[in-house]
Amino acid sequence: MATLTIRQLDDTIHSRLRLRAAEHGRSVEAEVRAILDAAVNRPDTNVLIALGESMAQVGGIDLERPERVDRPRAVDLP
Repeated sequence: MATLTIRQLDDTIHSRLRLRAAEHGRSVEAEVRAILDAAVNRPDTNVLIALGESMAQVGGIDLERPERVDRPRAVDLP
């Protein structure tokens, strides 16, 4: 496996990485690996867009959208 050294990392970024790692129950090093893995291992196509495109190729599909009868609930933002 390769080793990566990051120089001149801002203290604020390091602090945020430490907090994020603690929230996920892992070390800062493991958190950085997870972030890098998620950033570079994205699928080439969005699954939902690919599904929509494949359905369009066969003529699409019409779904009934039921009328909403309940009122949206209030959201309490912090």
